[in-house]
Amino acid sequence: MSGKIVNNVFRASGVIAPTAGGLSWSSAVITGSTLTASAGNGYFINTTSNACTVTLPSSPEIGDQIVFADYARTWATNNLIIDSNGNNFQGDPDTYTVDYSTAGQSLNIVYSDSTKGWLPVSDDAVADVPVAPATQRAIFGFGMASAITGITNLINSSGVVQSDVSAVGTARRQLAATNFGGDKAIFYGGVIHPGGNANASRITNIVNNQGVVQSDVANSSGSVTVKYQTAMMTYGSTGQAFSGFGTNSSEANINLSNLITNQGVIGNDVSGVSGALARTGAGGAPYGGDKGIAAYGYPDPNTNISNKISNTGVVATDTAGVGTARPSPGAAGYGTDKAIFAHGDQSNHVNLVSNTGVVASDTTASGSARSIGAGSAYGGDKALFYGGNASGAKINYANLVTNQGVVGANQSAVGTARSNLAGATYSYST
Repeated sequence: MSGKIVNNVFRASGVIAPTAGGLSWSSAVITGSTLTASAGNGYFINTTSNACTVTLPSSPEIGDQIVFADYARTWATNNLIIDSNGNNFQGDPDTYTVDYSTAGQSLNIVYSDSTKGWLPVSDDAVADVPVAPATQRAIFGFGMASAITGITNLINSSGVVQSDVSAVGTARRQLAATNFGGDKAIFYGGVIHPGGNANASRITNIVNNQGVVQSDVANSSGSVTVKYQTAMMTYGSTGQAFSGFGTNSSEANINLSNLITNQGVIGNDVSGVSGALARTGAGGAPYGGDKGIAAYGYPDPNTNISNKISNTGVVATDTAGVGTARPSPGAAGYGTDKAIFAHGDQSNHVNLVSNTGVVASDTTASGSARSIGAGSAYGGDKALFYGGNASGAKINYANLVTNQGVVGANQSAVGTARSNLAGATYSYST
C-alpha cells in the first residue's frame, strides 16, 4: 500500500477511507419513519411528524462512518432510533435500545470492530438555537393631551402605531415604563393632577403579554416613594426591572431606586449611591443584554452625566457626561444589546450607547426636534420614539430607529397627540 497514513482514516491496513470532509450528504431530507443508512453518508433527519428508526449496515468495515443531524430540532419530541442490524453499538448487543432525544443534536458514528461495534465520535447538541426576538411589540401610554389622560397605543412588530385604546387606571403624566418578565410591561409613578406636582403617585399598571393594561396597583405598603420623571429599564437574566432617580412629592430631586421583580412587584426604596447626582428627567434604557443605563436630566443647569446599572440592579457612581446636556430625552434599547437616547429640551440630538455602556457623542436625528416624548424598542432589534412637544405643540407621530441606531423621518400621525407619556416593550410574538 502506498500513501500517507493520515489518509488511512479509521480503516484497516490496505483500505483507504475518505476523510470526514469526503462524506456524501443525502440531498433529500429524511422524513419517513424508517431509513436504511449506508456507510460514508450524512443524513438530515426530520422527525417533526414521527420518530425515525435508522437501520445501520449489516456488514460494516472498520472505519465506516455515518453522520445524522436533527434537521428540525425535533428529536426531543420524536426520537432518532438506531437499529445496529446485528452488530454491537458501544459494546452492547443489538438487543439494546439506542435512541437520541436531544433537540438540535448531531450524531457522528464510526464502526470500530466486532467487540465495540459502532462508536459515537461525537453526539453533540447545538445549544445556540435561534430564538424569536425577546420583545416584538411596544406600548405607549398616559401623558398630557388637552388634559391628563390614561389612553394607550399599541405598536406592532413592524413599528406601526395603532389607534387609541381607552384608558385603564388612573390618568397621569410624567410617569415611566419598562419591560419586565421578558414579555410584559409596567407603567410606574407619575403626576395625577395637572395643577400640582405634589400629587405624585406610586401607582403601577402592568401590561400583560397581549398588550392589555391592568388596573391600578397602589404600592402603598412598605417603603416605596411616590415619584415622577424617573428612569426605568429592564436588567438581569430573568427579566427584572429598575426605577431610579426622579422627583418626589416634595418636588425634591432624588437618587434612590426601586427594584422590580420579574413578576412586576415594586421593591422598597434603595438608598441612593453616594456621590451620584440626584436628578430628574433622566432617560433609562437596557444595554449589554443584562444591564441598564440612566443618563441626562436636570437640576438646573441640565446635565449629561450617566450612571450604569449592573445586572444585579446596583447603581454605579456618575460617569462624566458625553453629548449635549438636556432633560427628558427618549430612551430605548436597540440592536439587541445597545441603547439610544434621543431628543429632549426641544432638540434632535442622538447619543448611541455601546454594548459596554459607552455613550457616544451627539449625532442628529431626522424628523422634528422635541422634548418630553418617549422611546421603546420593538421588533426585537429596533426602536422608535413617539409623542412629545415640538415647536410648542403636542405631537402624535413616531420616528423609527434601525438596528444600526439611525433615527428616521416623522411617520404619519396616529392616536391622540400628547407629551409626558411613557413607552415600553412587551410580548414575544408578532
